[in-house]
Amino acid sequence: MACSHPDTPAAEREPSTIVVAFELSRAKWLIGVCLPGSDKLSRYTIDAGDLGALTAVLAEARRKVAARCPGAVVAIASCYEAGYDGFWLHRWLREQGVHNEVVDPASIQVNRRARRAKTDRLDLEQLMRVLLAYRRGEPRVCSMVHVPSPEQEDAKRPVRERERLITERGAHTNRIKALLYGQGIGEVFPRRADFVDRLVGMRTADGRPLPPKLVTEIRREHERVCLLDRQVAALEADCAADEENALGAQEARIAQLEQLVGIGAISARLLVREVFYRTFDNRRQVGSYFGLTGTPTADRAGASRGSARAANARARTLAIELAWLWVRHQPQSALARWFVERVGTLKGRIRRISIVAVARKLMVALWRYLESGLVPQGARLRAA
Repeated sequence: MACSHPDTPAAEREPSTIVVAFELSRAKWLIGVCLPGSDKLSRYTIDAGDLGALTAVLAEARRKVAARCPGAVVAIASCYEAGYDGFWLHRWLREQGVHNEVVDPASIQVNRRARRAKTDRLDLEQLMRVLLAYRRGEPRVCSMVHVPSPEQEDAKRPVRERERLITERGAHTNRIKALLYGQGIGEVFPRRADFVDRLVGMRTADGRPLPPKLVTEIRREHERVCLLDRQVAALEADCAADEENALGAQEARIAQLEQLVGIGAISARLLVREVFYRTFDNRRQVGSYFGLTGTPTADRAGASRGSARAANARARTLAIELAWLWVRHQPQSALARWFVERVGTLKGRIRRISIVAVARKLMVALWRYLESGLVPQGARLRAA
């Protein structure tokens, strides 16, 4: 990586690569710079988001390499851990000609012999070692995050917003039920249209009318539920209109998935926006992204088989839900018959383990269906 032959023409030389690591926080950024041919790690501290100061640090590193190796081709390779800062810094660095990578923090190996010290300075040194090892070609030293395009990242927003709204609506609904259950009233449905009218006539289990302040609190909770209902309905209508008017690749895949019985518009939208906008090379990559591939786990009895849960949790949950729906709505498919033959009437753990296997096989089948149009064996399609 060092320029050891200054008399060699620049066109014939390999680029002198400056290695840069970022330790990001909300207040300060710690930058580590390692020049080619040097083992010294220079550290710089700048304010978070100060691109002017960052540009000055990179320019100074380029100047030092140019002075040391006149005429050399100077390149910069950098990395930072995926986190709250997102991918805007990655895109800015790429625009400046920096070959940046975003590291998955969970993939970095740590020493588990004893409790390790953790500071920004030590984390920066470790990140620099990981990047140098990755550039040397060491296998599995870390995993790099697949950075979506701004359009792909923005397409995920409605799906994730809907999920957040549904969770919030469920919290308010459960709160209303809990308040009424504390008065001995069960079997209430806060989302019914006549809930407020029924609330006036409700009596506690001992025959008393509901306390007035409790009724006021429940009314406010119910107003939040109604607001969330309207927001979810408006969001779903906007998504449906966008998919109907747009003619992009993702919209075409959503429509293709909706043709299968057992997969609705919401599930198809989440699958495409979260998973199948990416490209996979083989079925194992598909299963790994969903966290459904077998992985050895240590236990007291020795090595056993488990599931890789360090994956897209949102996609994994949906995959298992779709597996249950597939068994119910596609009973004549090869996957459903495979499940019934092995599980039969068994309950409990065996059934849960088997449905994870169905989920993995189903996601691979859907990936092939989207890539090549191969319909899962025995599956039924909706009428046009």
